[in-house]
Amino acid sequence: MEVDLLKYMSERLTDDSDQPEEAGPVITISRLYGCPAKKVARKLISELSLKLAAKGIKQPDWRLISKEILSESARELELDPDKIRYVFDYEQKGVIDDIFSAHLTKYYKSDRRIRNTVGRVIRNIGIEGNVIIVGRGGVAITRDIPRSLHINLDAPMEWRAMRVSTKHNLSLEEAEKYANDVDKKRKQFRDYFEGKDTDYTKFDLTFNCMTLSVDEIVEIILKAVDVRKLIK
Repeated sequence: MEVDLLKYMSERLTDDSDQPEEAGPVITISRLYGCPAKKVARKLISELSLKLAAKGIKQPDWRLISKEILSESARELELDPDKIRYVFDYEQKGVIDDIFSAHLTKYYKSDRRIRNTVGRVIRNIGIEGNVIIVGRGGVAITRDIPRSLHINLDAPMEWRAMRVSTKHNLSLEEAEKYANDVDKKRKQFRDYFEGKDTDYTKFDLTFNCMTLSVDEIVEIILKAVDVRKLIK
């Protein structure tokens, strides 16, 4: 069942009255499989730290958020992280799986409750600020935070397939199939939070990773950070 984003934000995540006026800043990076999202994020964190130091601004260090989302979500649900890892692998439980799980364990948590908890954790991290969130539906979950910037990394399939082929030792045909499968799962994950076929969560900037280097992408993002006044 799809979840309307605006309703989701108001009812399942954080009430607007609980959102600090200075919520953020947060940068989200979405990507098609094979694009160097983590390289961009790590380089961006390094450059943001240098920018803060150069301006003499005392703020918490920027962080790339990844494992913290899994561990904090599991803590809130009182579950072993391995029990919810499937969500982070972009898998879904079937209705039958949910029914069997409900009968087999007293610690059962529905797939929807797990995903909503993950969304709430990501949103709270975004509100806390000075974070870069790669994937995980970040654009949908943090879009209404005023001090936010949302990046999308794109590239032609042929270019991505070559990178995936080298990384996983696959044929180009196998690599293309694998990339398409991962892209589909990631889209399904985003659709849960933003609703299908909505334009509310359009990205602020989209980059072609085939024609732009990591350094060039980061340089442009830094200019957008200045224009959007994410660092004050």
